[in-house]
Parts: sequence; structure tokens; C-alpha cells
Amino acid sequence: MSAPEVWFYHLVRQTPERLLIDLLEKTLARGWRAVLRLGDEAQVVQASERLWTWREDSFLPHGSAADGEAALQPVWITAGPEIPNGAQILCLTRGGSCDLSAPPAGLARICLLFQEADEEALAAARAQWRAARTAGLKAVYWAETPEGGWIRKAEHDPAAG
Repeated sequence: MSAPEVWFYHLVRQTPERLLIDLLEKTLARGWRAVLRLGDEAQVVQASERLWTWREDSFLPHGSAADGEAALQPVWITAGPEIPNGAQILCLTRGGSCDLSAPPAGLARICLLFQEADEEALAAARAQWRAARTAGLKAVYWAETPEGGWIRKAEHDPAAG
């Protein structure tokens, strides 16, 4: 499999949690699996609870180390480096990270979500953009519009020359 694309989502209005739900729904609809990597175990517990309760008539199937059976989980939530479910997409937010110089094998896409108001997250995203370029990965930068839509603001494609 080829190297993953790295998609950056610069949030202005919505929260990373709201966008994550949209991304995970689209991922599952596509027949893919996902790993959601967060900064610590407390965030893992909070995200798991949110995915069970985000909508009254539905939930997003997922699990974490507390649930076990990682290989069976369509969405795996973790604060660690593991990708035990054969995921095609890795979502990073709230302190989750990935070494882009050696991205995990088998991924099609890595998505980094960060908010405008979070200076630390902005700085980390800038560093990750540079790391993606240095690693020769395709990187796409999406910015949220004031209306809540998305615009492709930048792209680095080493294959395009």
C-alpha cells in the first residue's frame, strides 16, 4: 500500500468532537475502520462515552482497551500508538500524535483536527505539516469557513512534481 495522505482540518466554529463524528460516520459508511488517537486515557473514556450518546437514536460502534477485542472494533479509541483493528484512517486530536517520518503501515489517510483558538494545537499542526512535507507525504489543508463549510486552502503533492 502507498503512503497515507495527511489531511489537516483547521476548525474555526465547530469542535473537534463534532467533526470527528462526521468523519467517523463517513469512514464507516465507506467500509473502512478507524483509530481515534487522543492525548491521554481520560480523553479516551470521554470520547467513548460521547460516541455512545451523541445522538438519541444512534451510536457509533467502537471500543478501547477497556472493552477489549481490538481487532473486532470498527473504531478503536486510544492514547497509545497501536492500530490493532486494521484501520484505514487515523484521526488525531486533543494531543494525539503520529510520527509522520514513519507513518503506520496500512493507512490510507491520517486526519489532524485542530482549533483556531488553541495556540498549542496550531503550533503542533504547523510542525506536522512540515513533517509531512519532509517525509514526502501528500498533505491537504482544509479550513473551515465562517459558514461552517470547508475550503481546500493548500496542498503538497510530491507526486505532482
